[in-house]
Order: sequence, then structure tokens, then C-alpha cells
Amino acid sequence: MDVDDVTEAHSHPSAVPTVLAVAGVTWYCFIFSLGLLGCVSARKRYRLRPRSPLASADPSTVPGVSIIRPLKGLDANLYENLESTFTQEYPNYEIFLTVENDHDQALAVVRDLIAKYPNVNAHIIIGEETVGVNPKVNNIIRAYRQAANDILWVLDSNVMVDSGTLGRSVDALDGPPSAAPSSRKRIALVHHVPFAFATEYSLGSHVEQAFLNTNHAKMYIAINTVAIDSCVVGKSNLYRKSDIDRVDGTLKPVTSNDQSRHEKGLAVFGRFLAEDNMIASALWHELGLRHDLSCDVARNAVGNMSLADYFWRRVRWIRVRKRMVFAATLIEPFTESIVVGVLAALGLRYLFGFPMWLFLPIHFAVWLAVDLDVYASLAGYPLPSGAVWWRFVGAYALREALALPIWMFAIWGSTVDWRGKTYIVMRNGEVRRSNRDDEKSWFRWGFWKRSGKNDSHYEAIETSES
Repeated sequence: MDVDDVTEAHSHPSAVPTVLAVAGVTWYCFIFSLGLLGCVSARKRYRLRPRSPLASADPSTVPGVSIIRPLKGLDANLYENLESTFTQEYPNYEIFLTVENDHDQALAVVRDLIAKYPNVNAHIIIGEETVGVNPKVNNIIRAYRQAANDILWVLDSNVMVDSGTLGRSVDALDGPPSAAPSSRKRIALVHHVPFAFATEYSLGSHVEQAFLNTNHAKMYIAINTVAIDSCVVGKSNLYRKSDIDRVDGTLKPVTSNDQSRHEKGLAVFGRFLAEDNMIASALWHELGLRHDLSCDVARNAVGNMSLADYFWRRVRWIRVRKRMVFAATLIEPFTESIVVGVLAALGLRYLFGFPMWLFLPIHFAVWLAVDLDVYASLAGYPLPSGAVWWRFVGAYALREALALPIWMFAIWGSTVDWRGKTYIVMRNGEVRRSNRDDEKSWFRWGFWKRSGKNDSHYEAIETSES
């Protein structure tokens, strides 16, 4: 190579850094726009919650609803959580409260509430029916079969709801009664974004609260606003039994002349750990139906959760999502504020010479402002100033810092613990029981050793199953 060739090579540097820089800035703009969409949608949806006309209608004119609440032990805020379903402003509903055995500590709370509200049609179901490895499905399957109504509302035991939630949710499920027929696909499932509140001061509880009420809520609302695919959390879901009885969890479209020999109905989802997500996906893909968020939140009581509990909870659901939506899980770190902010900062410095020390503080400040605006929309008020504000923002910052390390640890494994049992997550989110009680990792010891509590539903007191 002569001198002219060398000079020409130096005058035409590789285009790869430029392409990467442009890609990083473009990706940042996309993720930030998606978060901004979640923020704007939260303002529109949650800052006004009108009373449903069904609340004061004649019972014979409104669709009946069967509320199913699976219980296990004394969850944080259990009495208030369950009482919120006894006080719904809706004229036609029944409640099923289900426990695994007659020694469950939740039964005392249930019986107190039934005595307090004798006019509410409430039933206790004791004893599970094993239809799969998922204990929640095993717990509610008998109530599912005994439900007198087609519309079912399944709520986790750590969820409290506003008294108008049921009426507004049925409105969303059925649509306006006077609306003209349209080409829009029927709503098959109404769900509620979780809004966490810590009932005790523990670090993990506040980190979980900061996560659910900001970044998680923002992206959850944004993805459901775009609505290109199913995205549902099972804290509080309303759907029709007649629809569930038509799906089998294969996610293959059901045809009019379907002669499938696959079993159908709720029982088939007992083989999945994330049965809520699979039910939603089945309604979407098998029946071609859609979902909707009502203007209510599922107030999620978070009890005494250590930082280790938070760590393992996030690990569990990353490993489950990895088997269900691998591509989305793979790019998850590139949606987090630190990683995407650094990528954008590097890109802007390379393309325009914009200093990283200036961009990153602006980025984090704006990102935090958007997340806190989402919080205000869901809560109905802004985050209080003073010590509460600083405690929340401190937990928020810790959550952001932990996001990448947790993902890096979780992405390589397939073993999860749930309700005191160990499972191996397989294809499509199906699970099987594992005989291995302990994962051989230094993360399980020292600071990261589990506290021994069953963290899947934030249970405050151990039950007979431990």
C-alpha cells in the first residue's frame, strides 16, 4: 500500500461507529417516546374516574359477575383487601373466597367479613383440585366451575380496589350499550394496572413500590395503548367464562369448524406459571379478541419484603418471560434508563460532540419527571414532598441501578421458586416441579439469602405449606 492509499484510508473512516451512534440515538428517541405515550395515556385514563351508570341500575338489568379471590395465609392488608370486594357499588355479584385447606389463617378474616356483610352473596370454598402445577389455578378451579355468572373477576389476595371498580370494568368489557356496531374487535378481558403501597418500612417493599408505580406502570400502559399484542398482569382481571371455555393455551387460532381434541377451559392453564398472561394471550390469539384497561387501578399491598425478596421476585418473572417472549426479554435492558441513557450520550458525543456530563443529568431528571407524573396520575395526587419524596426517589434510584444486574443474573437460568416450591420453566412458560431445593449460587447466601418468606404474593405469615 503506497502513501496515497494510506492517506485515503484515513480520510474515509469506517462507517460502523456512525451507524451505531445513529442507532443508539434513534433507539433512545423511540423508548423515550414510548414512555411519554404511557405518561400521556395515564393522564387521560386515570385522572378522571366517573361513576358507572350500572351502580344504581336495577339488578335484573345488569350482567351478573362472579368474583373469585384465591387466598393463602395472612397477606398484608388482607382484611381491607377482601372488604373492598364486599363493598362494590354494583347490584348483581357473588363472591367466592377459596383456600387450600381448613387450617388456612385467612379463614378467620373471611368469616368475619361474611358476618359483617350478611346481604352479600359470598361463598367459602375449602380444598383445591389439582389440575396442574400452578397452585393459583388449583385453588380457583372449583369456584370457576361453580360460578353462577358468565363474567368472572379474579383478584389476587393482596389487591384492594375502589368501590366503583366493578361497574366501570363491566362498562369496559361490554362497551356502551347504545354504541353502534363497529369493526373494532370485541373486548374479552379487562385488566387493571397495579399501584403498589408499602404497608411496612422495608427496603425491598419500597423498591418494589417505586418500580410498580413508575417504570412498570408507564411501559405497561404504553404497550396496552399501542395494543399490537397481549400484555396483561394478573392482579385483577375480568373476563367471560364462555370465552375461557373455548381456548386451550396453544395460541393457535380457533376456527368455526374446530375439531380439536385438546382440553379447553381454565384447567389447561394449570401447566403455566404465568397463567394470567397465557389466558390473555389465548383470548387474543386463539379467539382474535382484544383487551382493555379500565380507569381503575389494582391497589397492591406490599408487606415486609426484603431487598433479597425483591431480587428473587424479579429473577423469577424474567425467567418466565424469557420462555414466553424471548425477543422482548432479550432487549429489556435497552429499555432501562441507565443503559439507554448511556447509549444516547455516547451517540450524541460521537455525532455532535455533545458532552456526556451535560446530557446524562438532563436525561435522568426528565426520565424521573415523566415517571413521577405517571405516579401522580395513578395515585390521584403527586408524590408528597419532604422525607416521603426523598425516600421514594432513593428507592427508585436503587431500582434503576439494580435492573441490569438482576437481568444479567436471571437471563442465564431457568429455575424459579414460587410458593415455597422449586420449578423449572420450559417452553412457552410451562413449568415442571424440580427436585432441587437449592440453587448452587453464591447469590443465595450472605446478603442475598432469602428470608424464608413466600414472596409470590407477599405473604406475611407462613401457612402449613412451607
